Amino acid sequence: MNTTFTLEVRPQIPPRLERLAELANNLYYSWSRPARCLFASIDYDCWQQSGHNPHLLLQRVSQRRLEELAEDRDFLAFYDDVLYGFDREQQQPPADMISQAMPDGACVAYFCAEFGFDQSLPIYSGGLGILAGDHCKAASNLGLNLVGIGLLYRQGYFQQRVDNEGRQIAEYQNLDFNHLPVSPVYRGDSQLCFSIPIADRQVHVQAWQVLVGRIRVYLLDTDVPENSEDDRRITEQLYGGDQHIRIQQELVLGVGGVRLLSELNLAPQVYHINEGHAAFAILERCARLNEAGVSFPQAIEQVASNTLFTTHTPVAAGHDIFGLDFIEKYLACYPQRMGCDMADLLALGQTPGREHGFNMTALALRGSRHHNGVSQLHGDVASNMLADFWPEISPAENPVTSVTNGVHAETFLSRNLVQLFDQLRRDWRNHLHEPEIGALIHDCSDQRLWSIRLAAKRNLIETIRRRITAQCQRNQGRITQLHRQLQQLNSPTDEILLIGFARRFATYKRANLLFSDPDRLAAILEQAPGPVVFVFAGKAHPADQPGQALLKAVWDISQDPRFIGKVLFLEGYDIALARDLVAGCDIWLNNPEYPLEASGTSGQKAGINGGLNLSVSDGWWVEGFQHYSIEQEKVANGWSIQPETNVQARQESQRIEAQDLLTLLETQAIPLFYQRDQHNLPKAWLKMVRAAIATILPQFNAARMVRDYVHQHY
Repeated sequence: MNTTFTLEVRPQIPPRLERLAELANNLYYSWSRPARCLFASIDYDCWQQSGHNPHLLLQRVSQRRLEELAEDRDFLAFYDDVLYGFDREQQQPPADMISQAMPDGACVAYFCAEFGFDQSLPIYSGGLGILAGDHCKAASNLGLNLVGIGLLYRQGYFQQRVDNEGRQIAEYQNLDFNHLPVSPVYRGDSQLCFSIPIADRQVHVQAWQVLVGRIRVYLLDTDVPENSEDDRRITEQLYGGDQHIRIQQELVLGVGGVRLLSELNLAPQVYHINEGHAAFAILERCARLNEAGVSFPQAIEQVASNTLFTTHTPVAAGHDIFGLDFIEKYLACYPQRMGCDMADLLALGQTPGREHGFNMTALALRGSRHHNGVSQLHGDVASNMLADFWPEISPAENPVTSVTNGVHAETFLSRNLVQLFDQLRRDWRNHLHEPEIGALIHDCSDQRLWSIRLAAKRNLIETIRRRITAQCQRNQGRITQLHRQLQQLNSPTDEILLIGFARRFATYKRANLLFSDPDRLAAILEQAPGPVVFVFAGKAHPADQPGQALLKAVWDISQDPRFIGKVLFLEGYDIALARDLVAGCDIWLNNPEYPLEASGTSGQKAGINGGLNLSVSDGWWVEGFQHYSIEQEKVANGWSIQPETNVQARQESQRIEAQDLLTLLETQAIPLFYQRDQHNLPKAWLKMVRAAIATILPQFNAARMVRDYVHQHY
């Protein structure tokens, strides 16, 4: 019998560089460009091959190279500089408002089904995960005592490939946890492992931790030898499997998360349930209180009093509803543990008037006293959606409030903008929530601001070329076809107008609205003074057939002879690509079906970089679209399409909004970009860029968001 072993030879890090391992195992690098540049400078080819994963880089770089660097004075100076920045952030005292609002030792437990910190830890699918990651990063920056609770998926989310007919191919690969910036949580000499009840059995769960600056995020998985094969697969895929897998994952997250906190002797003062996936935490907490002698009604009140529930979507598919038979099967032991009967338990998850299913949003609402949407408009929409839970009062008076999402500025700001702010105000990171921070951009000349924008766009164009070339080669495309796809990008960078659309391919986000009148769009692009290129990216859930059809429709348009090279689709959307897109695109498109966009943070990421949003007035853009005073002139920070709400037929409203979109492109956006002075500077365009940065950066960043949560809810 042949036996095959895999042997991995790892280098030994020289003593002078021993803290490289510490840096590689803290996701501080996900927002520290100097830290990422440090790792890239170790071995650039290895850095690329490792997928920009510092942990994996240090396992693959040659011993000889590390020893060379240990004697390289320039590298050592850079290394010491990065460590100084890392240590300074780790030791910085909490922000004043955190110290004043939170008692000493007070802890927030933040539950979420996905966390998106960096492409090196691919356990996220989209906006919810990126938002959770940004929340943790901002908490670290501010010194908030927060612990994250999530799941560690053996296969993460799928890797996306698009074939030469525009069909999305979902590829799953087992992650090697040894190659990820995660480490086991130990109890004594062994990894912490405990069991939770699921149906008629005990399922073993093991714990891992991720360091995010000063924050610890604990991740659970069930791939434990003591479990059956089926149970080991519970945490195999993010949002994978059927309803049986989904309810078991949510039990591991909610019930397992509460048990983990107990195992770690952590007693949070606040439980923040980020979307309904973690709502089973409420039942476990009630059960524990009942076992300590607290009655069921009192336990619910006690649990609810320090629980915050954040809902993230008005779309029905975003709210998990399980059949009552599922609950009776999988939560069979809970009525006895909670001191109630099954009817009482089922009632916690039933929506008034729709008692046929168990709604996780309903459970989250009944088990919390603080509830919020993620933009002002979404707060209003959620208040009306959930009005049946408070029938005695009007929707405007019910307790659903809002905290508008924000993005982690350092993660998504372009390198040159960070350098600019560092030069203008060294402590700008500590003042992101202040309106004055936006005024920094006034101290930058038009020439330098344009140079910053062109540098980011040049980097994006290189990324587009590399990715389109790889896609074409893998799909065995012809070289002539590749040249046609890239021909528009051969023009000088300052002559190319890049327009981006990158997000989850859900149908309500209407990625194809731009193409509602292809003849008119073709004419607009033909008559434009220079090359206009639309760049699309995003994934559709493998089970979402309409979403995949939408993706294919965009792909088909990109192959239309009228649009080849003018419409591009990039596969494999991840945080790395997102960084390049939001920094380098001149215009950011967002055209959801009103009012289904709860927030939409990709536009915020573009806006803080000076990208101009062209968006339907939905989600955050209702607050974000503003005019800003520059040289006694009111300058808009983008363009807003008013949703057509007075038309009964959905198809007609879509037609009107599509025409408005094309009209704005034809009569305002494109002409303004190509309007230049004698130095070839787009002066009027740059005024809008200044307005975007000045209004969006201080108002829509994660530091402001976390401060709002502390002030209003924590």
